[in-house]
Formats: sequence, structure tokens, C-alpha cells
Amino acid sequence: MIGGRAAGVLLHPTSLPGRGIGDLGDQAYRWVDWLANSGQSIWQVLPLVPISAGGSPYNAPSAFGGNALLISPDRLTRDGLLPADELESSLPADGPIDFPAVIAWKEALHASAHRRFAGGAAHDLSDEYEAFRARSAYWLKDYALFRALHDHHDGAAWTEWDVPIRDRHPQAIDDWSGRLAERIEHNTFLQFIFDRQWRELRSYANAVGVRIIGDIPIFVSHDSSDVWAHRELFELTEEGLPEFVSGVPPDYFSETGQRWGNPLYRWDDLARTGYEWWTERFRRTLDWVDVIRIDHFRGFEASWEIPASEPTAIHGRWVEGPGDAVFHAAERTLGPLPVIAEDLGLITPEVEELRDSLGYPGMRVLQFAFDGDPDNPHLPENYPHNVVAYTGTHDNNTSAGWWSEATAAEREQLSARIGDAADDIAWEMIRLAMKSPAGWAIVPLQDILGLDGSARMNVPGVTDGNWSWRFDEDMLSPGLAQRLRSLAAVCGR
Repeated sequence: MIGGRAAGVLLHPTSLPGRGIGDLGDQAYRWVDWLANSGQSIWQVLPLVPISAGGSPYNAPSAFGGNALLISPDRLTRDGLLPADELESSLPADGPIDFPAVIAWKEALHASAHRRFAGGAAHDLSDEYEAFRARSAYWLKDYALFRALHDHHDGAAWTEWDVPIRDRHPQAIDDWSGRLAERIEHNTFLQFIFDRQWRELRSYANAVGVRIIGDIPIFVSHDSSDVWAHRELFELTEEGLPEFVSGVPPDYFSETGQRWGNPLYRWDDLARTGYEWWTERFRRTLDWVDVIRIDHFRGFEASWEIPASEPTAIHGRWVEGPGDAVFHAAERTLGPLPVIAEDLGLITPEVEELRDSLGYPGMRVLQFAFDGDPDNPHLPENYPHNVVAYTGTHDNNTSAGWWSEATAAEREQLSARIGDAADDIAWEMIRLAMKSPAGWAIVPLQDILGLDGSARMNVPGVTDGNWSWRFDEDMLSPGLAQRLRSLAAVCGR
């Protein structure tokens, strides 16, 4: 999939400047312009799906829906759906995201915009709205009802609902669809607006030479419309509770492993459908992005199955996955899939064989490189062309933060490659990634800005304080763009 050498930046849209949170308005377009002016042709984002209560896009109530918090209020005003005087807010334009405050403000705006739309405002969007509903039929009706039910039940998980609606009895679906019709339409409207605004932004990015890499986590949240609407595809009990959950076994980093808690797939049942659910998931994601990064790709070869009753990941077992069958099924419908395989962690020769047989590039992360092993695949001199090189990912510390915590041995290994340049360690790491043989090199914006560990996006295993980092508009200077552009040019990117 990787052709010529290219460079890009990792930044989720929530990290843009904006009232309380980044959105898909003018700041997003300025960001795309800055990328293009910096000689960058790739913008990598995290999943664009709705977030969980803590702000995570990796535990979403839908694998198909969009994050309505990203909807630009200014563009709602442009479309005649909000008067400008309703946009006033005391939420700050930068600094950490206060998710509860942002949600409260945005929900009020969204309710106002939907009332106007339902009342006939922006009637020129009506045909586009109906077309969106038609092409989104596979997932949209279930999701809009699920969110309405979730709100009606004060956020209680779907397994706690009354049995008829929990188990999707046809009469219960009809009854609740009528009772919650207004809220269902509200949810449908928000998905339309998000989809419209994101597609406009993506088209603009592509027009100025910037491709977008999106993200698909292999597993989905148990408390999601996907699992509620497709129970037969997941390892669940008769009551809808997980029989087994996902995770990874104990390793050097954790004596008890990681118990993620997502339900596992019934791959045999998915196979009998021709992997339709996965094909539709790929289709939906490719509506939004040019390339898909699959998180925990190794789960297609084998996944760590943990009995749901186990409190840790210690007592689990490896269970064979579907291999390449999912991808070949999707390709028969969608054509070649532009995929990056996240192949970090415990990777076996079988996983590498699956990745290579499909032709998908893997990932290399500089922060994992300097353990003294000359064969370490994360050392830049060991990269093949068909990989994507990163200084770090959204789950890593910033490069400056990593350096402040690095061992003496790691510092020695890195210094052997960069000399005495510890005062600008982030840019030395960027330079290593850019100069490497990797076809693509992608850097978190925090490293370009030289920020310390307080600016990291996520600390795995920590539930509070993640996903809230944002940059200040003044940080993106023309001089910084020129510096990045010059480095990309020197490195043939």
C-alpha cells in the first residue's frame, strides 16, 4: 500500500483549539492548511466515533456513528440552523477539555439546531438528509434508537433494560420507537450533521494534498448499539452478558496482563454471514478516511480469551481468529483495503505472516527501540520500506517526557545515534523517524511542539485525565512550519 515516502502528523480533532473542545470548523481548516504548508501529506486521527463517559474514542457506544461533540456550531450558523447569538460561551478556546461542561453546552446547541431543522430551517438540506438516512440504513436506525433508550434509562447498560427491549422483541422495538420518536430523530439529525461536516473537511484536506488515516479498534464496547443489535455475533450469555472478554496476557509490563473487557466475536457466525458486519464497518470508515489503522491487528490471527468472571488477564488462553478471511470478504465488496496493521506488543511469526500475506504495512515506534538489542525491529536502521515509523503513538509519553524517564542504557543507545542533543530531544527523534527507510513517518504534534509529558494524550490503564489535551493556536507558527517542511524535504518526504 505504501508508495513513495511521505510524512504526517498525529492529532485528534478534539485537540484543536475551539470553544471547550476542538471541532470541524475554521480551526480544523487552518490546521489542514498548516499541515500542507509544513510539507506534510498525512493527517492521522483517532477513531471518529462517539466517546465514552471518560472521553475515550476506544470504548464507543457505536462503531459506526460519529462524535457529535465535533460538530462545529459556527457551521450550524452558516447553514441557518443556529443564530449567532446562541454561540456565546465561557468555555476556553484552549487548555484541557472539560468533557461534562462541553457536553452540556453542545447538547443545548444541538437541541436548538434540531428544533429549527424539524421546523423547516435549512430546507435545502432535506434531500441530502434523506440520502444520508438511506445509505446509512445498516446501522443508523439501531444506533439512534439505542442512544435514545440509553438516555431514557439514565445511562444504564442495555443488559439492565426490561427483557422485551433488551432482547429486541419486535413489538418492543415498535413501541419504544414510537415513544422515543423525537429523540431518535434528534440522534439521526446529529449523525447527518457530523457526517456532512466531516466529509467537507476531508474533501478539503484531499484537495490540498493531505490524506487522512483513521482508526478501527478491533473490539467494540459491550454497552454499544453494535452488540445490542447483533448479539448473535458476540460471545454472550442468554442474558446478553459477555461469556469471555478481551485482553492480553501477563508480560514484562504487567504481571497480571491487561483485561480490556470487550466481548469477543463468534467468528464462525460472522463467517456464515460472509463477514457482513465487518465489511460494513470498513465501508463506513472509508466514507471518512483514506487509510485505516487497525488497532490490535494481531487479534485476527489469535486473541487472548479471558473468562468474564476472571478479575485479571492471568487465566486466559489464545483462541484462533479468522485470519485473512475477513479482509478478503470485504475486498470482494469494497475492493483493495488501504490498511495499516497495528502490530505492536506480543507479535508472533504467525501474525507477521498474516500481515505480510495481506501486504499491509506494520508500525515501528522509536520509543521502543533503545533496549540494546541490535536486532530490535524498532531501531530505525532496521526498518523496511513497508512500515509506518512513529516517534510515539497516542498511548506513549511525548518524546521529551519519555527522555526524562529513560534509563541510562536507553539514553546511551539513543545518544550513540544523535550525539549530544538532549536539549532538543523531540526534534532529534523526529529527525530519526524522517530519515529512516520507512515509507511513511508520522509524528504526534506534541513532539513537533517539544512538549513534556503533561501533554500526552493517554496513559493506558489510567481511567481519569486522558484524551483532554489541546494545543494553543499560537503554537503553530510559520517558522515551525518551515522547519518541518525543510526536514521533510531533506529526508525525501
